[in-house]
Amino acid sequence: MQIDVVLPCLDEAAALPWVLGRMPDGCRAIVVDNGSTDGSAEVAARHGALVVTEPRPGFGAACHTGLEAATAPVVCFMDADASLDPRQVPHVAEGVVSGAADLVLGRRRPVTGSAWPAHARLGNRVLAWRLRRRTGAPLHDLGPMRAARRTALLALDLRDRRFGYPLEMVLRASEAGWRIAEVEVDYLPRVGRSKVTGTVRGTVRTVRDMWRAA
Repeated sequence: MQIDVVLPCLDEAAALPWVLGRMPDGCRAIVVDNGSTDGSAEVAARHGALVVTEPRPGFGAACHTGLEAATAPVVCFMDADASLDPRQVPHVAEGVVSGAADLVLGRRRPVTGSAWPAHARLGNRVLAWRLRRRTGAPLHDLGPMRAARRTALLALDLRDRRFGYPLEMVLRASEAGWRIAEVEVDYLPRVGRSKVTGTVRGTVRTVRDMWRAA
């Protein structure tokens, strides 16, 4: 089955060659340029990705634009910073493709101690706890690599366009009675500095956005 892989992108030119070079057969990369100034869009195009532009700043805005550009039955989301290996996309999407689950999140397992800063891991733990309480789903991670069916995702009518988008997706899916599952994926040291979890301030901002979404 064809899978569209949405990669929200803000200045990830250094990471994109590795990421796009490891995209599995049957997976089409959709790179959503969200205001890059380092030539990310050109790099992505040279490496075979479908490039779309989202001028409105915001992680959720980029994700949703990628979802609207997708045409495959199954859509996977993942970061474009080389912290996640595209070769694990089929592993995450397997439950959706087989019909065993409606939404599958990749639970990150750091391959090195530096891959996931302590402040970011703590923020994720707090949000995962809130999700478990709200949904009853056995989740331990917000899972930046995740998969679901495209038409079903569009029907959720997600509204958040900032960092609350991933959490809103899980909440709306739970309210709709979706079967939500979690599988383990490797978490690698990202290329460059994270715009989200690279600083305590960035992590606090992200947690605040997601907490509001919950």
